[in-house]
Amino acid sequence: MEFYSIAEVADMAKLSQKTIRRHIASGKLKADKTCNRYRIKKEDYEKWLISDYDPEEDNIFKETVVTSQGQDDVNWIDITDKWVYDGWSNTNYRNGYNFIDLFSGAGGLSCGLTMAGFTPVASVEIMPEAVETYKYNFIEQKGFKEEQVHTRDIREQDVKNELYDSVKDKHIHLIVGGFPCQGFSLAGNRVVTDPRNSLYLEMLEIVKNVKPDYVVMENVEGLRSMLDGKVEAKIISDYKEAGYDINVTVLNSADYGVPQIRHRVIFIGNRHGLTNFHPKPFVTEENYVTLGEGIKRFMSMPENKQLNHIFTKHSEKMIEQIKELPEGQSLYGNYSDAWKKSPWNKPSCTVKENHGGVNIHPKLPRVLTPRELAALQSFPDDFIFKGSKKWQLVQIGNAVPCGLGKAIGIAVMKGLNQIDDEDEN
Repeated sequence: MEFYSIAEVADMAKLSQKTIRRHIASGKLKADKTCNRYRIKKEDYEKWLISDYDPEEDNIFKETVVTSQGQDDVNWIDITDKWVYDGWSNTNYRNGYNFIDLFSGAGGLSCGLTMAGFTPVASVEIMPEAVETYKYNFIEQKGFKEEQVHTRDIREQDVKNELYDSVKDKHIHLIVGGFPCQGFSLAGNRVVTDPRNSLYLEMLEIVKNVKPDYVVMENVEGLRSMLDGKVEAKIISDYKEAGYDINVTVLNSADYGVPQIRHRVIFIGNRHGLTNFHPKPFVTEENYVTLGEGIKRFMSMPENKQLNHIFTKHSEKMIEQIKELPEGQSLYGNYSDAWKKSPWNKPSCTVKENHGGVNIHPKLPRVLTPRELAALQSFPDDFIFKGSKKWQLVQIGNAVPCGLGKAIGIAVMKGLNQIDDEDEN
C-alpha cells in the first residue's frame, strides 16, 4: 500500500503544509499517525483531491476579520481556559517554553509572557534605566537566574555574539520584539531597509541565527499603511524566506481585560508549518475594564516614591483648569490625545511616554502618577520602575500592556503545544 507524507501531499496539491495539517485536523483528509509522523494513504489522498470542496475552505481554525487594511487571515483560539493561571505571582507555574525579548524596554511584553508561564532566558535593550528595571524585576525580585540581560546597541556584533553564546545550550521556543519601524523606504517599487537605522534587520538576523520555533513581532498600527502596505508585505516575505509562515492582525488591549484602548499590530510566525494562533478576544466592549476600575485603589494612597506613586506639582491655575475640564476632553484643544481627562467609567485613552502629560486624573486635580499609568498598562503593582520619574514615564508609555502580552503568550503556547502533541503521539 502506498503512503504519502504531509510534505509530499502539500507538494502534489500545490498547497502549504499548514493547510494540509488543517484538513487532517478537521477530518477532511484522512491520515494515520505512526512514529510521530502522519501517513496518508494514496486512496485517501485521491478521494480528498476529487472531493467537491475547495481545499482552502472549511478551515476549522480560520476566521476572517476586517481591518483598515482589508481582510486578515487570522486563526483565533480561545485562551480563557488558561487565563486564570498567573506565572508572575506564582513563578513555579512554568509552561516549559523559553523566550528571548529583543528591544525589551522595561519588560511589559516579557511580564505578560511570564504570566503565561514562559521563562525569560535573554533580553536586549539599549536604555540604561529600562535595563535596570528589567534586571530588578525579573532577576532580583522573581529569581529568573538564567536570564541574561544584554545592554547596549543591538547593532553591535559583539552584543549579538554575547546573546548567541548565552543561549547556545538552550532550546529557544520563542523570540519576541517590537522593532522601531524607521528605516523603510522605496526604491522604485521595491521596499528597502537602511542598515544604518533599521533595527528590523537586526531582529531578522538574530531570528535566522537562533532559529526559534515561533516569532512574535509587535508594532504600532500605523505600520500597516506604511508605503501603502508594502512594508507589511516585505516583513511577511522576509520571514517567509527565512522559513517562517506569518499571520498578522491588529489587537486591542481592552479586549483582554486591560483598562486602556491600545491597538497594536501583531505578527505571529513559526517554522514548522503549524497554525499561528492569535488570542480570541474575550472581553466585549460593554464589559471593558474601565479606567476607574484600574486605578481606584490608589485614590487615597499617599505619595510613595518607592512604589512609583509620584505626584506632579501643579500651579494653582493649573489645578483650577484641571478641575473645570470635563471628562473626555483635552486641556489643550489642539492636542486631542494629550493632557486628556479620560472618563472614569470607560477604558483609558492610549498611555504614551511624553512625561505623563497624556492622562489627567478624572477625579483628582492632577495628572496620573507613574504607578497609576503602569496600572493602566496592566503592570502588577509589585513591578517597580527604576530611574527618575521622567524615565519611569518613558518606560511605561513605551511598554506593551502586560495583559496583551499574556494573551499573546497563551496563544503562542497553544501553538507550541502542537509540536509536543505530535511528539507524544
